[in-house]
Amino acid sequence: MARILLADDEASMKKVVEHIVREAGHEFLYAKNGAEALALFDEQAPDLVILDVMMPDVNGFDACDAIRRRDQDVPVMFLSAKGDIVDKSMGFKMGCDDYLVKPFSPAELALRIEALLRRREHSRAGAAAKRTTVEAGDLVLDLGSYEATKGGRSLDLTAKEFEILAFMAQHPGQVFTREQLFEGVWGEDAVSDANTITVFIRKIREKVEDDPSKPRLVLTVWGVGYKFAAVR
Repeated sequence: MARILLADDEASMKKVVEHIVREAGHEFLYAKNGAEALALFDEQAPDLVILDVMMPDVNGFDACDAIRRRDQDVPVMFLSAKGDIVDKSMGFKMGCDDYLVKPFSPAELALRIEALLRRREHSRAGAAAKRTTVEAGDLVLDLGSYEATKGGRSLDLTAKEFEILAFMAQHPGQVFTREQLFEGVWGEDAVSDANTITVFIRKIREKVEDDPSKPRLVLTVWGVGYKFAAVR
């Protein structure tokens, strides 16, 4: 499940995009203008951003430019009635990955969203394969040696605790069900036991959180599962 942010001041467009996003099983975030979009981007770390061009306060082009200064990799798509080559050129100059002209087919938007998300996932997978460490604030995970430190202090994690934590930390902000965590660490052929993940999460928190009763890294998403906080 991906987190998708739409910034558009048209209520009708919000309704259309929200239906497409939720129908595909993704989380929908909404902002009425570019300023709200930037605030949500900083707070929620979306996996995909969809921007209208003409918005009050901060327009789409300026919002895209600001997002690119924060994150070079997150996919950005424009939805705009401004479809001439000058506007498209400006959009791509600001760093967008796709530009769809209104009115559009909902089916086409759905296809483009999934294509951008696949590209994002492939990019993340390639980057993760090249990395030997994962860092989140003062937490450092060495993927090669299975060593974890926080604030320079070594954490006594078991191999499975490390694998679960590393799996989540490599996908910050993404929510996983207990079944998805089980498959991601033990493999698709393993027999899932949701209670096993619950126990492991509790043990991990006891070792990595400053206050396990008020976790700031390994978070519970009630009714869904768990996610690793998007620490910038």
